Amino acid sequence: MIELIDIRKKFGGQEVLKGISAQFQPGQTSLIIGTSGSGKTVTLKCMVGLIEVDSGAVMYDGKNFSAMSIEERIEIRKDIGMLFQGGALFDSMSIEENVMFPLNMFSKMTKAEKQKRVDECLDRVNLAGKNKLYPSEISGGMKKRVGIARAIVMKPKYLFCDEPNSGLDPKTSLIIDKLIREITVDLNMTTVVNTHDMNSVMEIGDHIIFLWQGLKNWEGNNQEVLHSGNKELDEFIFASEFLKKVKANYNKIID
Repeated sequence: MIELIDIRKKFGGQEVLKGISAQFQPGQTSLIIGTSGSGKTVTLKCMVGLIEVDSGAVMYDGKNFSAMSIEERIEIRKDIGMLFQGGALFDSMSIEENVMFPLNMFSKMTKAEKQKRVDECLDRVNLAGKNKLYPSEISGGMKKRVGIARAIVMKPKYLFCDEPNSGLDPKTSLIIDKLIREITVDLNMTTVVNTHDMNSVMEIGDHIIFLWQGLKNWEGNNQEVLHSGNKELDEFIFASEFLKKVKANYNKIID
């Protein structure tokens, strides 16, 4: 479990995070949503230590990550997998080499053990046999799947995904969402997804936190989000005419 306890962050004179508290449970896909400037990216970066909180605490299974030294954080970071917005693959490395990179950096596995683990992960994301291809030879959706394989190769306890569907078509986005959800459940990971994709919210939002002006404005799940009664959340969700019609039809059904 990951817990945020009243975390706050300022940049210059602007308070970006104004005291956010939340819990993220294993086996659930937890989504952080909000408009640009709401604080969701800063929150994610604080959780993995890319940005230091000014006050409050980020807790990993009861351990205060925020208070740890760089050396003390290494052990927890070994349990963290990251899926970056752009995939962040090394263009000069093959798919196999990209996925193997964390093993080369942090594990003491033999070459054969590394190969077996890479093959397992590629098979898990439906890329078996694509080992020798390079990022320039595969689609955007395949790059995201390679990114997922690399993120789970160390068998992490925690998975962070930053806008995993950015730049993908709707059909491919659904595939990525399903894959993240399946891996989270199968491996019982604590998964946190930073997204603005409403399809992801409805498909995999086991736990949703809506940030607004640096505050946790609403918390719930994808069964509750369409009828939250929260003004700011409704304005965010139903910004498109299509989703306004969805809400209107839903209201007719329940009335």
